[in-house]
Amino acid sequence: MKRQDLVELALRNVRNSRLRNTLTTLGIAVGVASLVAMLSLGIGLQQFANSRLKSSGLFETIFVTSRQDWRNADRDEDKKDPKFEEAPALDDNARRAIGKIGNVVEVQPEIRAMAEIEFNGKPYASFIAGLPPSARDAEGFDKLQGNFFSAAEVDEVLVQQEFAKRLDPDPKNLIGKELTLRFARRETQMGENGGPGSLSITREQRTFRIVGVLEEEPFGGMRMISRARAFIPTATAEKMNLMQFSDTQQLVRAAPGTRVYSMLTVRTASSAKAEQVQNTIKQMGFGTYSFLDATKNMRRFFTVLDLFLGIFGSLALAVASLAIVNTLVMAVLERRREIGIMKALGASDIDVKKIFFAEAAAMGVVGGVLGVVLGWLIGRAINLGTNIYLARNNMPAETLWSVPVWLVLGAVGFSVLVSIAAGIYPAARAAKLDPVQALRYE
Repeated sequence: MKRQDLVELALRNVRNSRLRNTLTTLGIAVGVASLVAMLSLGIGLQQFANSRLKSSGLFETIFVTSRQDWRNADRDEDKKDPKFEEAPALDDNARRAIGKIGNVVEVQPEIRAMAEIEFNGKPYASFIAGLPPSARDAEGFDKLQGNFFSAAEVDEVLVQQEFAKRLDPDPKNLIGKELTLRFARRETQMGENGGPGSLSITREQRTFRIVGVLEEEPFGGMRMISRARAFIPTATAEKMNLMQFSDTQQLVRAAPGTRVYSMLTVRTASSAKAEQVQNTIKQMGFGTYSFLDATKNMRRFFTVLDLFLGIFGSLALAVASLAIVNTLVMAVLERRREIGIMKALGASDIDVKKIFFAEAAAMGVVGGVLGVVLGWLIGRAINLGTNIYLARNNMPAETLWSVPVWLVLGAVGFSVLVSIAAGIYPAARAAKLDPVQALRYE
């Protein structure tokens, strides 16, 4: 039997039992729609999480700490390391060495300190933090009111919006005005004849000009410095010698005149190079952490989530396949005489099977396409409802679903495959009909 005749005969048979076949096709469509809607939600959530991390610049960021850090001294994994006390210090020499590693574009210290902010004669206690020039492209600065720092080292400050409202009900009015920072400045001095040094702390103040207001926390709120309320250039903060937690450790363990950092932030040329750079830093004897470590677990989580969503979505399609079996079995009973005539005229068992497989595939294609459209509409409705809820809670709109091309093609293909599988039994039953007995059937 020619392929064209096979397709024409299958479509004619589908049209003859229009109501029954339509209901069966709609059942397939509902099954495919549930599959597409669930998977599109899982894919959308994964893309949303990845985009937030990527826009924050954290995929290209590596956080470096020293194994000498006393905050880690009681950790079991460090106790097992016989070289814990001999680990290299995270000082200026280490900073320069890390900066020479290939694909490293920036090495900056994490600076965050307590300070008193005076504005219009009123004091406010708050944390201040240093921001490097590269932070301009990070998440949180796309909604910046005003401007970013004009230079790498300048007496300018950015204030977080909630804190800005404490200074002025309308934060925009703050731009261009000045505030005063009072902070603890630390100085280390060398001891006589190379003996133990000393640490002195003085109270100082410095005037800064407000150049911008941040509506969101920098870097998606995922870094220690993100939780500050006022931000100054990192280079300026270094020159101010703000009192840090690591300063006591510097006094006891560091060489005189050497600056020790509690943490260095390393930015790589791209996220693809981050793992290579991270391994190199580990070989230098430093502790490292990057969000690539976290995303490995996140990708594993979303893979399992997509698997379970796909399984539950496929259950509806499995139920629809039973309707296909029922429809085609009824078709065999109704068309016994027609099948008998075809076999009497020379049609083989394979030809008869092909007809029923073609009918099942036709319902699978139509049901798959309708299901994809219906699943897309369900996804849009869920996303619209979510954004309405976010808007009522003063949150920005987000896209939490996605229907990629591979999902569309995969859903239609899976629908056709399940439909053909459902047609195996009816097709086999039709092929086994005895032509003589079939022609006697009324």
